[in-house]
Amino acid sequence: MREKPQILKRHTLARTRLFHIEELELRFANGVVTHYERLLSPSAGAVLVVPLLENGSVLLVREYAAGVDRYELSFLKGRIEAGEEILAAAHREMTEEIGHGALELRHITSMTLAPGYIGHQTHVVLARQLYPERSQGDEPEEIEVVPWPLDRFSELLKREDFTEARSIAALFMIRELVQHG
Repeated sequence: MREKPQILKRHTLARTRLFHIEELELRFANGVVTHYERLLSPSAGAVLVVPLLENGSVLLVREYAAGVDRYELSFLKGRIEAGEEILAAAHREMTEEIGHGALELRHITSMTLAPGYIGHQTHVVLARQLYPERSQGDEPEEIEVVPWPLDRFSELLKREDFTEARSIAALFMIRELVQHG
């Protein structure tokens, strides 16, 4: 296994409510010294929840995505609060965003988005045996919940408003789980 580069210097370039941009000066094992910039995550990461109904449909949410300035379909997601466990965060986000809890929550995997420069993990959680439960969230407007049959998987992938990579990856994983147990 390769030896990790040695961090020679760290310097904060900017810090906001959501982002901490840090510059690193690194020395690699071969002697090369270079600079990297990275986004540090201020939280324990995020959960992305795939609510699966008994009829084989999943619940998507349609909400405004400021980064692309449009409404997007995706699986519900949210930040894990300090000290909160992954499954507890998934349950909380479900009750806030879609008005349901789940009797069965299963952590499927953890993924990164761009590990070369973003230190953030998203934990994919499968939710089954849903029941109504609503709690107050921090959303600026009511979120539209859109049931989507997994057997219309290909149609969902062709939509111009279903483009978020984490949701697409989770869709493939959950489809595989449902088809092959």
